[in-house]
Amino acid sequence: MSAQDEQTTPVRWRTAMEAALYGPGGFYVRPGGPGPAGHFRTSVHASGLYAGAVARLLRWVDAQLGHPAALDLVDMGAGRAELLAGVLAALPAEVAARVRPYAVERAERPAGLDPRIRWAASPPKGTTGLLFANEWLDNVPLDIAEDGRYVLVAPDGAESPGGPVDAADRAWLERWWPGGGRAEIGRARDEAWAAAVAGVERGLAVAVDYGHTREARPPYGTLTGFRGGREVPPVPDGSCDVTAHVALDACGGPGSVLLTQREALGALGVSGARPPLELASTDPGAYVRALGSAGEAAELTARGGLGDFLWLCRPVGIAAAWPGG
Repeated sequence: MSAQDEQTTPVRWRTAMEAALYGPGGFYVRPGGPGPAGHFRTSVHASGLYAGAVARLLRWVDAQLGHPAALDLVDMGAGRAELLAGVLAALPAEVAARVRPYAVERAERPAGLDPRIRWAASPPKGTTGLLFANEWLDNVPLDIAEDGRYVLVAPDGAESPGGPVDAADRAWLERWWPGGGRAEIGRARDEAWAAAVAGVERGLAVAVDYGHTREARPPYGTLTGFRGGREVPPVPDGSCDVTAHVALDACGGPGSVLLTQREALGALGVSGARPPLELASTDPGAYVRALGSAGEAAELTARGGLGDFLWLCRPVGIAAAWPGG
C-alpha cells in the first residue's frame, strides 16, 4: 500500500484523533500555534476567578496533607500554562514558595514561561498535592461505535462502518452506554484518568470537563470540532480540534465525588450575586469592580453553559474528596 493510499484509507476514530491532534503537525502540537485559547473559550480563559478558586482548593488540599514542605500542583493538558500562572499569582507568597507546579502537555514549552513551572509530557510520579485536569479528557482520543460496529473515518471526515467492537469495548458499552445506536467508547478515557491518578501518592485528583452520566447519555453522541472560536464539523485532518464529551461517571474510582461546576465553584467562594446597590454610593469604584466580578462568576456558573461542566474529584490518602465532605 502506498503512502498516499494510507493517507486516504478510513481508520477507527481513535486512530484518526490521535494523528489529527498529536501526530506530526497535529492541532495541539503544531509549533507556533496559538494553543487552545486561540480556538475555544475555557473556564480558565473566561475569568481569573477560576484560577482563584483552584488556588483555594489547593490550599484546602495543603491543609489536608498537613502543609508538606513541597506541595505539588499538576496541570494535565496545560495548554500554555495559563491556569498554573493564575494559581501561582493567586496564592499567598509563603504558600507559592512551597508549590512545585507541573505543566503536563504534549506541545513544546512556550517561550517566556515562568521558570518555576516544570514542563513534562507525562505526569510526575509520587505527587503530593493537587492534580487538576481542566478539559483534558475530552481530547483523549476514543473510538466510536454504531450498532455494535466500529465507525471508521477518512481524513475528510467521511464515515463508514468497520468491524465488530472487541470484547473489552463491548463490555464497556454494556456497562456504561447500553442500548445500541451510536456511542462514544470511553474506555480509553477511563484508562488515561486511572493512569494519571496512579501518579498521585497523597492528595486530590480533579477532572473537569463537558460530561454526562449513564442515565443521560446523548443518543447521537457529542463528537464535534472547534476552530477559531467556532464549532465546525469534526474533520480529523489536523485543521481543527476534535473533541467529545466525557462519560465521567465511568472514570470514577474509590471515594470519587461528582459535582457540577456550579456546585464546585460555589463551594470555593465564586458567586454571581450582584453587589449591594448601596456600595455604588459609598464606593463607586469598588461597586464597579464587584459588578464585573459578579458577571464573570455568573458566566462560570451559568446553567446551560460553563456551570454545567462536571467536576470528578478523587481523593488519594486523604479523608475527604471535597471541602466540607
